[in-house]
Amino acid sequence: MQVYLSLQHGIGRPIGLVPTMGALHTGHLSLIAKAKADNTLAVCSIFVNPTQFNDKDDFEKYPSSVDGDIAMLIEAGCDALLLPSVDEMYPMGVTGQKTYDFGYLDTILEGAKRPGHFKGVGQIVGRLLEIVHPEYLYMGQKDYQQCMVVTELLRQMDLDKKVRMVICPTQREADGLAMSSRNRRLTEPQRALAGLIYQCLISIQGKSATDKFEIVKKECLDLLKEKGFEPEYVALADAHNLKLLDEYDAARPMVALIAARIGRIRLIDNMLINEI
Repeated sequence: MQVYLSLQHGIGRPIGLVPTMGALHTGHLSLIAKAKADNTLAVCSIFVNPTQFNDKDDFEKYPSSVDGDIAMLIEAGCDALLLPSVDEMYPMGVTGQKTYDFGYLDTILEGAKRPGHFKGVGQIVGRLLEIVHPEYLYMGQKDYQQCMVVTELLRQMDLDKKVRMVICPTQREADGLAMSSRNRRLTEPQRALAGLIYQCLISIQGKSATDKFEIVKKECLDLLKEKGFEPEYVALADAHNLKLLDEYDAARPMVALIAARIGRIRLIDNMLINEI
């Protein structure tokens, strides 16, 4: 198992883990920056996990740029990089690793659209927690449902009192597009349209006090389709438990979530509403 250490590592600091699949961008580096700001030993893992892909084509075409990633991590002051192989992460094979039941979270939105995805997420994050033993775990809000799944994983592994889950704000391009490794696969025309997802989220947030969600949802679906997207869902949920909501509720924190394909590229994003 390849582990790279910089001269900046220090004994006695808590470990902060940033799990990634590589093809790093500013969003990933913001997690490293947060780990450094919290005075942790910043550990980044790069592993393209086969068990969380339900689309073989997506797995095979997932971008890889390890040399560039290492250079970015050095520049960002990352203290250690874990770069394991599939055999090292799954010594008993991908079907021999312990799995977890995430219940409701695995039946809606990403769970419904990507069967088996969160089972794979649970497997790989569970393995990383066993190997690294972090006190802090840093993940981005862009993958909101995944953050909730991992929070539940910590509870099931009896680590919720030992590992602090730190959800960091989504980093965005100038037009609002959430930074993602998959953005590299967008063609120029697709990239010019991709910021529309963020515009829809802004609309959902901005109309929460004046319109019915059903109406705003239809407006967003119609606009996405008109511009050539294939929307998979436009949803509103309780921000604490991801219970799906039919209508805005000013009395609770909510999250709006969107998934849509443009060509063969699948994009997801979300935005908090009534954040408390």
